[in-house]
Amino acid sequence: MRKLICIVMALALGVTAASPVFAAEKQPRIKSEVVMKMGSEVHMFHSGTADVKKEVCLKDVIPVYRETPTGGHTTSKVVGKVKVLSYEGEHYFKGKVVEGEVKVGDVAKKETAACLIQPAR
Repeated sequence: MRKLICIVMALALGVTAASPVFAAEKQPRIKSEVVMKMGSEVHMFHSGTADVKKEVCLKDVIPVYRETPTGGHTTSKVVGKVKVLSYEGEHYFKGKVVEGEVKVGDVAKKETAACLIQPAR
């Protein structure tokens, strides 16, 4: 009798393990992008080094680039311009979009300095 119960339990466990797991139907992912248009305020993250602070000045208008991977390399294209309004701590500038549309992750570049664009909070 014990052998029969062990065999039935092993068989039940085997059937359960071998059966496909029915998961809830996958919902389509909704990708949301924060797009900052002309007039929107942004935070520009930078390294905080003296070089960046020396090169980027208040009221500078800096072009913003979007980098997209194509094939085996990355291409950059200008998508807008940002004006530097003020300093926000050690690693941020506060800016305003003055031309085009920028997204989170775009990069404002001036000579050797670069800042990562993020929405203002």
